Amino acid sequence: MATVTAINKNARAIGTARASVGALIMYDWTALDKRGKRMKGEMQSKNAALVKAELRRQGMNPQTVREKSKPLFGAAGKAVKPREVAIFSRQIATMMAAGIPMVQSFDIIANGQKNPRMKNILIDVKQAIEGGSSLNEALALHPVQFDELYRNLVQAGESAGVLDTVLDTVATYKERTESIKSKIKKALFYPIMILCVALIVSMILLLFVVPVFEDTFKNAGAELPAPTQIVVSASKFMQSYWWIIIAFIVGGVVFLVQAKKRSVKFAHALDRMSLKIPVIGNILRQSAIARFARTLGVTFRAGVPLVEALDAVSGATGSVVYGAAVKLMRDDIAVGHQLQMAMNQTGLFPSMVVQMTAIGEESGSLDNMLFKVAEFYEEEVSNAVDTLASLLEPMIMVILGVLVGGMVISLYLPIFKLAGTI
Repeated sequence: MATVTAINKNARAIGTARASVGALIMYDWTALDKRGKRMKGEMQSKNAALVKAELRRQGMNPQTVREKSKPLFGAAGKAVKPREVAIFSRQIATMMAAGIPMVQSFDIIANGQKNPRMKNILIDVKQAIEGGSSLNEALALHPVQFDELYRNLVQAGESAGVLDTVLDTVATYKERTESIKSKIKKALFYPIMILCVALIVSMILLLFVVPVFEDTFKNAGAELPAPTQIVVSASKFMQSYWWIIIAFIVGGVVFLVQAKKRSVKFAHALDRMSLKIPVIGNILRQSAIARFARTLGVTFRAGVPLVEALDAVSGATGSVVYGAAVKLMRDDIAVGHQLQMAMNQTGLFPSMVVQMTAIGEESGSLDNMLFKVAEFYEEEVSNAVDTLASLLEPMIMVILGVLVGGMVISLYLPIFKLAGTI
């Protein structure tokens, strides 16, 4: 607790010191080098005079120095994605392993960023390090992008003097977890998009196509078959109350999102229900176990005490149910229970995971065993996602056939009936 308080105080002190120095401005410059070749670039500084002085110090003759223009929209850049943090982690780990100084590494990485927001974050961190802060303290300035788990691992690496090794481990961890999340999202994106298109097509048919057929049927004086009457009734309802349907759908989504944020019980119940969905629930369960095992393995190998490691791991499982279970495990271990016993008490971990954890504890190679568990379940998730994709394709075809095809056939049934009477 005292360490966390000290870190927070240091982070506030860094922020105050940075604010007192004054905001730096980005300048575009052009200059001639010693051979008379025209050079251009950009540089952050307090004013244009300092930019010119720095260019002269580098042996160049400044020609123009102008404040970099800001775009009207999106000046701050897009939100920083977890994949960008994973790429940064790999880059900084590689550069530190190669012996490049940290400040210079941050300069190189920042200059290669396409997202202005990520670039500004890295510049902030670099400036804090130049001011005498450790990497962990500098990263604490941006807790959204670099969460508690990330900072704890960096702090452990700094304390043990193996920061480059820990950063390499963190980079691998971020890449693996993002790879799993990306694969699951990719598998679910296609069917969701197809269903959305099917719903949009159905709404267009009900709002614009069915009324035309209805007028034709009225003029012909034909008696409508039951399927056609259902479609016509649905069309009339949609034309009269389409705004209620849209409001209901939007309101339902907003309610679910807000209820999940505000109510822990609701979020827990929703997550538990999702774990029971056939195929998808199994993927979510295996993904949570894989992330738990890899995250705990990384933190344990970095030297973070087990109780503190579990506190950080609870938010990294990607599941409310498993996150709550990890917190219960933390409490059990804090009073002297073994990890494998605490895991077994939750009833959420397969016996294989519990047994491998027990072997790791007894042999003193807990981190290696956890990595083996993570690799096994990551492979299981990958195979399950491929299976899900192959199962969803025929299901989507059936849904499309029933929804859109059934509607089209019901519209043509009266025409077939009229043709049969002629």
